[in-house]
Amino acid sequence: MANNTNEAPAILVVGHGTRSVAGVNEFYQLASHIRARFPEQLCATGFLEFCRPTIEEGLHELIEKGARRIISIPGMLMAAGHAKNDIPSELNEFMAQHPGVEITYGVELGVHAKMLRAAKERIEAAEAQFGTDYRREDTLLVLIGRGASDSDANSNICKITRMLWEGMGFGWAETGFSGVTTPLVPDVLQRAAKIGFKNIIVFPYFLFTGRLVDRIYQQADEFQTENPDFKVVKASYLNDHPLVIETLLDRLKETEEGTGNMNCQMCHYREQIIGFESRQGASQVGHHHHVRGIGTDADHDHHHSHGHHHHDHSHSHAPGPGAVRLVTTKPLK
Repeated sequence: MANNTNEAPAILVVGHGTRSVAGVNEFYQLASHIRARFPEQLCATGFLEFCRPTIEEGLHELIEKGARRIISIPGMLMAAGHAKNDIPSELNEFMAQHPGVEITYGVELGVHAKMLRAAKERIEAAEAQFGTDYRREDTLLVLIGRGASDSDANSNICKITRMLWEGMGFGWAETGFSGVTTPLVPDVLQRAAKIGFKNIIVFPYFLFTGRLVDRIYQQADEFQTENPDFKVVKASYLNDHPLVIETLLDRLKETEEGTGNMNCQMCHYREQIIGFESRQGASQVGHHHHVRGIGTDADHDHHHSHGHHHHDHSHSHAPGPGAVRLVTTKPLK
């Protein structure tokens, strides 16, 4: 099956990867929607860390079936170091080793009207737990993001919180993070308690389940136990909500048409952003060799620690000497 220039490109859906088997299965479910939508196109998956197939293995699967043009789309909410640096680094390396292969890299899900509507529906489903006398204006929304060593990505989580707060009419809203940056979940819940709203919705703005989501829900339960005067409700994470799928399809179309652009104006790999000046123009290097394809909880003891903090790297984004420039929807400078 040849994949020549006149045929539709193959698709590689890239996931972050997790040790959670349930989280991996949810990612595969998300990717299955892409396969179902484009049955005539080759489609594979690849993970940045832990899970298999790795990104390289996913690409090999496609080229062994004849693909020479590939769209790589990140199945990720925000563009932090993973989407801006680590995935492009691996794709650059692969193209350098396979000069006949052209990879076009797409844009993350990001701040998108459909993503906001998906979040709204997850929150509305949780509100039913408050009962018939519930009033949204008497309720505080706590939105929890993953957290990254990228202020641009973290600020987008805050923007989503604000848009849901104003758009849905909550009495107040706070943003917290599961790690890397602050405020962390326990701190933001304690701050929420001081504000005085007795109804609190905790919403993990995550795509898939995993250890971080489990911990967020556990911390919400602990707060509820310690503060019985409050009513704490846990909203479901996004998962494969139909509007999430539609957004991913939109990003895929933008990538193929060349109209999808990553936010380069506030990217500390390209511009001097306050507090991250040293990252501008550094060599592009991947940071996940030590956890690439090492397996999930199904392969290891659930309590085994790999002794690293893989969500807090100092990433860089400019191609080093002799590096291939990745074909993107917005060419690298």
